[in-house]
Amino acid sequence: MKPVLKWITRLAEFMAAMMMAAMFATFILQIAVRYSARVPWIEETIPFLDPSLYGWTLEFCLALWVWIVFFGNAFIVRRTDHVQFDMLYNLASPGLRRIFLVISGTAICVGLLWSLEPTWEKFHILRLKKTATLSGLFGDWLRMRDIYMVYAGFLIIVGLRFGWSALQALLYGVRDDMPVDRSEDVGK
Repeated sequence: MKPVLKWITRLAEFMAAMMMAAMFATFILQIAVRYSARVPWIEETIPFLDPSLYGWTLEFCLALWVWIVFFGNAFIVRRTDHVQFDMLYNLASPGLRRIFLVISGTAICVGLLWSLEPTWEKFHILRLKKTATLSGLFGDWLRMRDIYMVYAGFLIIVGLRFGWSALQALLYGVRDDMPVDRSEDVGK
């Protein structure tokens, strides 16, 4: 099971890196077009550098940013990567820690999965709305729902992850009493 999870994690990291690369390339394109448009001879000789053709770049960067944030948090960011206010947790006994993990994991799981239904209702409305500029680039099929669908995936994946951690704490207790081995993070 661990090799499969490691492969999925690497694939998710690769996909997030490609989204970052696409966002960076689009940002560089924005800069190149913006500043080349101020030079009169470039505008006359190179017609594809017309700034009016590149209005989609801003919306594309924003859509990629939404995907990077929610996709990355759903598939790449670990619980230990977040800022934690754990002074009380660290002072508590392993039994109390177990209770903390079960209650907090269950609450987060239920809260995220419960918010899926109202979110889905909003997606029903967003299926009608077109993007301002990306429809011209990708075609008429692209809707706002498609851009924000990653949020629904985020709710499901993160909710299930916290539910799984609550179940693990309930069944097997707390395993974070031992020092964390960071040797696997070297080279990432």
